[in-house]
Amino acid sequence: MKNSEIVVGLDIGTTKIAVIVGKKNEYGKIEILGYSKTESIGVKRGVVANIEQTVQSIKVAVKEAELKSGVDIGLVSVGIAGQHIKSMQHRGSIMRESLEDEISKEDINKLNESMYKLVMPPGEEIINVIPQDFIIDKEYGIKQPIGMSGICLEANFHIITGQVAAAKNIEKCVSKADLELEKLFLEPIASSEAVLSEEEKEAGVVLVDIGGGTTDIAIFQDNIIRHTAVISFGGDIITEDVKEGCTIIKKQAEALKVQYGSALAKENKPDEYVSIPGLKDRPPKEISLVNLASIIQARMEEIVDHIKYEIKRSGYENKLIAGIVLTGGGSQLKHIAQFTEFATGMDTRIGYPTEHLANNVTKEITHPMFATTVGLVIKGFKEIEEHPKEQKQQKKKKRSSNGILDNFFKTGKKFFEEEDIN
Repeated sequence: MKNSEIVVGLDIGTTKIAVIVGKKNEYGKIEILGYSKTESIGVKRGVVANIEQTVQSIKVAVKEAELKSGVDIGLVSVGIAGQHIKSMQHRGSIMRESLEDEISKEDINKLNESMYKLVMPPGEEIINVIPQDFIIDKEYGIKQPIGMSGICLEANFHIITGQVAAAKNIEKCVSKADLELEKLFLEPIASSEAVLSEEEKEAGVVLVDIGGGTTDIAIFQDNIIRHTAVISFGGDIITEDVKEGCTIIKKQAEALKVQYGSALAKENKPDEYVSIPGLKDRPPKEISLVNLASIIQARMEEIVDHIKYEIKRSGYENKLIAGIVLTGGGSQLKHIAQFTEFATGMDTRIGYPTEHLANNVTKEITHPMFATTVGLVIKGFKEIEEHPKEQKQQKKKKRSSNGILDNFFKTGKKFFEEEDIN
């Protein structure tokens, strides 16, 4: 197995740190070599709040994934989210020197790279640049410009920006965990790679990834990313509502939400109750499932209102034939698809990250909570295909303090994997 065939996705979430090690098989599907999930204790609402705690969580997750996969993890594709994420539309252009030479991949890369030079407001930086469609010598609506002729090459771009400090903190955590950041990807874009079909992207679809700290949105139409947004509400705030509304501790509130929670109060019978153990020497507490669902539904109404607002803001509310796809850990709440359909009037389904996975993967990996991590692996492979010369190999985690190892890589020396230790 060559190191260059392996991609590692690292999802630094609010409630969990997830790692997936994958490689492509001969059919172009992703085989999962190893994966892990551990509790995240240093991230709040998608943003790193405690670097040391986050680093420790990453190390635990990476170590477990290494043991399962037999791979020394060095390079990682990482997701970024948080309310600081913004998106904008921009048109860029370059002038080519010759009409005779066909437009090449290098021309596209040059145009893409020029977008990273745009001047941003203080404290913000460009995270991702996504070309939507191209214009060649004033000829509009071109999707595949490679091989065509033209002097003026233009493109409409979807540009994703975020706070410099938030991105730097992620990079710092990855570095302190003895890893190297291959590239940062916006989490809803990664999730969309894992759960959406090409037909849905063409017809028009809203991807809603309900995580612990944030709800991420990506809107596609005609196979083009049209709008992205991050809402600062997720599963955690529902848990907090249950905790306060039922006057129980957070651990009990989370378990109650997962086991008995529902997004539709009317789906529960008035005489249904669940008993919660009382705190030290106190009697058990009886919780009405109707009251529980009412608490959850009130917060879900707020989240869906934000989703509807972002759909309207995108300008594509009447062009989304495929409706809404819900994914992420929060999408497993009972009756959430029905509630979303009632609240938006749009067809809704739950998205599972099986679109590009091989058939022999374990069932746990196909849970919506792994949508972002699986998507990061897929995005990593796309980077390899788009920038083959720039692709680095997975490196050994052992690094020398005097920089000798770095020099070896710079001079092109090859290192081989050690034998797998099981």
